[in-house]
Amino acid sequence: MQVLAYLPFYPLISFLLLILLSKRLTWLQASIISVGSVALSALSAGYLIHTFMLTPESIVEAHLWQWFKLGDSDVNFALRLDSLSAVMISVVSGVGFLIHAFAAAYMKDDENFSRFMSYMNLFITAMLLLVLADNLVLLYLGWEGVGLCSFLLIGFWYQKPENAMAAKKAFIVTRVGDTFLAIGLFLLFREVGSLTITDIMSNPDLSTLANNDMAFWICLLFVGGAVGKSAQLPLQTWLPDAMAGPTPVSALIHAATMVTAGVYLIARMNNLFLLTPQVMTIVATIGALTLLLAGIAALAQSDIKRVLAYSTMSQIGYMMLALGAGAFSAGVMHLMTHAFFKALLFLTAGAIILALHHQQNMFKMGGLIKKLPMISSLFFIGVAALIALPGTSGFVSKEAIIAELYSSSTAGPMFWWAAIIGALITSIYSLRMIFLTFFGQYRGTASIEKPNSYLLIMPLFLLAVLALVGGLIALDLSALFISEDIDKSAEPNWLHTVAIATPFVGIVIAYLFYFPHSGKNSANNITENHSKLTLFMQNGLGFNGLYSWLLVKPFVFISKVNKNDVIDQFIKAISWNVVAWHEVLKATQSANLRWYLAMLGLGVIILLAVLLGQMPGELA
Repeated sequence: MQVLAYLPFYPLISFLLLILLSKRLTWLQASIISVGSVALSALSAGYLIHTFMLTPESIVEAHLWQWFKLGDSDVNFALRLDSLSAVMISVVSGVGFLIHAFAAAYMKDDENFSRFMSYMNLFITAMLLLVLADNLVLLYLGWEGVGLCSFLLIGFWYQKPENAMAAKKAFIVTRVGDTFLAIGLFLLFREVGSLTITDIMSNPDLSTLANNDMAFWICLLFVGGAVGKSAQLPLQTWLPDAMAGPTPVSALIHAATMVTAGVYLIARMNNLFLLTPQVMTIVATIGALTLLLAGIAALAQSDIKRVLAYSTMSQIGYMMLALGAGAFSAGVMHLMTHAFFKALLFLTAGAIILALHHQQNMFKMGGLIKKLPMISSLFFIGVAALIALPGTSGFVSKEAIIAELYSSSTAGPMFWWAAIIGALITSIYSLRMIFLTFFGQYRGTASIEKPNSYLLIMPLFLLAVLALVGGLIALDLSALFISEDIDKSAEPNWLHTVAIATPFVGIVIAYLFYFPHSGKNSANNITENHSKLTLFMQNGLGFNGLYSWLLVKPFVFISKVNKNDVIDQFIKAISWNVVAWHEVLKATQSANLRWYLAMLGLGVIILLAVLLGQMPGELA
């Protein structure tokens, strides 16, 4: 289908135009090109989804060209649209369009505006290729493309050392996961003989992989790739530092799209993962640990964007927990609703930061509900969806996950309790963020400028609507995912009551500890805590220090000890050998005729001696 074939290339064309024309474009021209290209992709996605809903069990394919041959298998540059990729393109192009519109206003005064928007367009192209890929090789191309764009966008303001360091950290840490994924692809091709998704999904020999344990190792390597891209334990340390980039980058890449790539990968390979219940349990464990540890770290953050970053890690932990429990549809549902409310939260946070002249410390905010009432109201809607209050999209998707955990064969009651405790922590740090930012007295020194651009405001309203009603969007993924047959007859009656009541308990706890009551928590009394425990939590519960001791410092030590590089000495020996023979041979070139004649005669004698020595004895 031509519409599908053109879908990823509108933003690619925009990227090329913006890079080639660059600063010769006015802000308006660059905005029309960049935002308009994503709008075309969003409209194309809407058309495809509308037609696809008529026959949800069908698969739409677009074969563009043959890329190369891999053994006896053809690797094509081809696109594939099914129910899962339909959800993903709606999120990538739809939410991406709203974020692009916001970014056009947010970055308006930046001298490199065209370059910034070109990177954003390139990211959309790579993400669309990732989710529409007909084969895992093309998926991996998009996978690496979004990693490159993440590096470019986090380090966009590369003049600041912290931005450059954050970009390098994100690039290096995610490359670790990418290496695992690449090895997994090699093993999968060796066992199956194809990397085309349709062939893998319908391959009758997949069961043999489980019998020889190869499925276990392939899935485990895939999980390694997923945890790197989705910022899950143990490769989660890059995401909080990535908040150094511009806020639209955080909303697009680190909330709505790229960090969900790992979730998409596991959901896409669901039939392979179902062969390995051990790996499913590992996925659930990683999700549970990440959602708890990231939530605890968020309780101590002072930067509003870092709170949202840890919140993103925690919510993706819920998605991983769902996938590990076999609740693939619920996990994908939460992926979609999370994109709505987390993009809303990041963009409203960006509007606040812009109004406060790029102040991000919540302890230097306060009282903004009176000074920015509209932005405050929109932020409250995003938080309500984040903590899963009834009537929001977050409630629908998160409750769907929690409902599947207790009786799951690969999860169970322990993971259900982890999800409940995670929901409690989520509501506490979310309300702490609200109380510090919007209530009490204003503690900042900068004047507050209300946003006056429709491009800043309209995307927020649309995302707020989606954050409220997005859970009503019906996702029919039954043709793609095999639902686990769960017997819920033994479940206690209080499970759903506890799940629904938990956010309200967190609200009460946050109110008691963080609400700025007059006298007790006046503007002068609300100060940032610098205790060792707080600093430990702010630094991501010590993971950065641990990795520094285990990996960075030993590498630096070895580099200092081996500053002359032993390996280089072998290379230098080759160079020394060439130079030495050059000097020896050069010494023979004396320009003395007698010397040349003597050498010629000596050579003839040696040659005759060799020839005579090789003749039979009687002839010699």
